[in-house]
Amino acid sequence: MSSAASRSGRRRTGSVALGDLLRREASAERAALGGGGERERERERWPSVAAGQACRAKKGEDFALLKPACERRPGAPSTSFSAFAVSAPPPPSARLPCPPMLFDGHNGSAAAVYAKEHLLGNVLSCVPTDLSRDEWLAALPRALVAGFVKTDKDFQTRAHSSGTTVTLAIIDGSVVTVASVGDSRCVLEAEGSIYYLSADHRFDANEEEVGRVTECGGEVGRLNVVGGAEIGPLRCWPGGLCLSRSIGDQDVGEFIIPVPYVKQIKLSNAGGRLIISSDGVWDALTAEVAFRCARGLPPEAAAEQIVKEAVESKGLRDDTTCIVIDIIPPEKPKCTIESPKTPGKGLVLLKKFFLRKTASDSLSLADKDNYPEPDLVEEVFEDGCPSLSRRLNSEYPVRDMFKIFACAICQIELESGQGISIHEGLSKPGKLCPWDGPFLCHSCQEKKEAMEGKRHSRDSSSRNSGSSE
Repeated sequence: MSSAASRSGRRRTGSVALGDLLRREASAERAALGGGGERERERERWPSVAAGQACRAKKGEDFALLKPACERRPGAPSTSFSAFAVSAPPPPSARLPCPPMLFDGHNGSAAAVYAKEHLLGNVLSCVPTDLSRDEWLAALPRALVAGFVKTDKDFQTRAHSSGTTVTLAIIDGSVVTVASVGDSRCVLEAEGSIYYLSADHRFDANEEEVGRVTECGGEVGRLNVVGGAEIGPLRCWPGGLCLSRSIGDQDVGEFIIPVPYVKQIKLSNAGGRLIISSDGVWDALTAEVAFRCARGLPPEAAAEQIVKEAVESKGLRDDTTCIVIDIIPPEKPKCTIESPKTPGKGLVLLKKFFLRKTASDSLSLADKDNYPEPDLVEEVFEDGCPSLSRRLNSEYPVRDMFKIFACAICQIELESGQGISIHEGLSKPGKLCPWDGPFLCHSCQEKKEAMEGKRHSRDSSSRNSGSSE
């Protein structure tokens, strides 16, 4: 090519000034990180997070996860969130020794360690990475269910018989989402009130779970001793576990399920304090006492004080672990004259379909128009149903946010004809059809059937007569 032609070609292509090129690159980078200067300014108005933990170990089987800075998309700070969790094997009184051949590992830490290392990753793998923040928050409850079930399913292939309770809290801006199985708990203090963000899955505290396990083929009752007397808490047989939901515990029967209770709330502009603790704290202290004894202390010192109070009250009967998280509001901006901003489309969709209860129900329509983000705590989502058919699909309009040709639990790609509808075998499917998705692979379908009592992983056995705690 001649120099003239070359110059002509350069003219046709067009030259770009360095300043324009830098502006384009900066704009593209902002778009990749979640969208523009307004998005960045919005994140600057979000609360910050400070956390601390404390533990008194008796067996060394409680484990805590503290990740104050995670990213939904690696390398994109605008997609950051925080994650905190406590995984704790049931205490000695929670389950009884099995026959000698099954005794090894019953109170071990394998399930707790595995959950700490894999649970969060499994949850994140169940949500597409290209969702907006509001879509991600809407999809998170379903992803938590799939992630908990996948973690349990994968752990059971390792043939360990240990188990663990789990309470996981994900904080994204002012939205807190908590998923829990077992009797570890998460409580929130905000606006002078206490909110319970987890469920207690002890049989003694949950009649619905007793009914579910019984219908699935388990036996729930107290320990029989010589003479026919019954002692101790309600337990599931075989195995003698006093919890209806956990990760692991494969020797007990798969109707002891890993499907979590999930609750999502939106904090007010005032922030709040979360306490996540194993049952070593809650067996000794009420939520009110826990918050009161640590009031005014920073998170690390607060966690230490709560553990100290619990141990002094009941003694060190079991591992006692506590995480305290302060969700700190940003500095209030100077008063400026601006018209109130309308919530984004994604948030409107989130509130429209998920809002169950809100503390602002008493506000007039005019008040809501003037204050689109009231200084109150809102409950966005709550569900503890054990049914995967409901929890992985349900009537919520988030199904289009997930892959169609992938297993809804383990996320493996499914070829045509391989997937089994989550609605397969429903006696009353309603408007749903067996050929509607989402779909499961064969191994996850077997897991679902086992949790529903349609296939038992082990033969049932009677309670251990003559044993004691």
